[in-house]
Amino acid sequence: MQILITGGTGLIGKQLCKALLAEGHELTVLSRKPSSVPAKCGAGVHAMAALGEWHPGKTFDAVINLAGEPIVDAPWTKARKQVLWNSRVTLTQELVKHIATAGRKPAVLLSGSAVGYYGNRGDEEMYEAADAGKDFPARLCKAWEDAAHAAEQAGVRVCLLRTGLILSNKGGLLGRMVPPFKLGLGARLGDGKQWMSWVHIDDYVAMVLRLLHDSFASGDQASLDRASGPYNMTAPQPATNAEFTAALAKALHRPALFAAPASLLKMAMGERACLVLEGQKVLPGKITAAGYRFQYPNLDAALGNLFGK
Repeated sequence: MQILITGGTGLIGKQLCKALLAEGHELTVLSRKPSSVPAKCGAGVHAMAALGEWHPGKTFDAVINLAGEPIVDAPWTKARKQVLWNSRVTLTQELVKHIATAGRKPAVLLSGSAVGYYGNRGDEEMYEAADAGKDFPARLCKAWEDAAHAAEQAGVRVCLLRTGLILSNKGGLLGRMVPPFKLGLGARLGDGKQWMSWVHIDDYVAMVLRLLHDSFASGDQASLDRASGPYNMTAPQPATNAEFTAALAKALHRPALFAAPASLLKMAMGERACLVLEGQKVLPGKITAAGYRFQYPNLDAALGNLFGK
């Protein structure tokens, strides 16, 4: 397959490129730094500096849209919120326009989203049919998904990847958490009751491949109902922050005796504090119903794999 990937140089994108190359696909990665693409994504991966390079005669069998500036790394000023919006919603709108005008349209668009779609829902279990929340991350995800949905008008199957916290030993969430934990400075955040809906990166990539291949399956492998719409890309056993803190400390053989007060986090992070003090108990209803079996369904198994135990 010829596959276009946005966000291919990120944590998820690099791992996904590796898996797709192993299957023999030809990849093109959209990147503002095209010269870095082969080193980050794999030798032989093509680079596209701008969507304007996708002319109507260029064909892709599938598009995987993972682009988006990190949401937690900088204060949510008005300007920063616009950057986050442009990197997700505006880019996806532009991507869908190119899909619609392609001479031969891709069979599927797999487009990023996040569990933040649901907003802060306490202990309520979130399946894919649940409504969107009302806070900024939820509104951002809703607009992001709406932009991707528009590709259906061009006859393209659309899957929305409501991504949980990615567990990898190559960066991301654990890249920020592990250094202080190794120093014995691991801490529960606030009261620790907020839910963390996580997923091992190997399971995430495997689920993306499952949704991708659905468009091209045939015979006994063909689905009666093609996969489409939102998918909760999370493990089946979410954890509270207190549980996650204890599990990570155990995996690293370090104590985690501290608690970071909510008031201090709100002072330091402002509006962004909702990302660490609030959460969603998200369950992978649709992918599980489709028969996907998780390699790492529980947190101890996932962390044990990542830290060599």
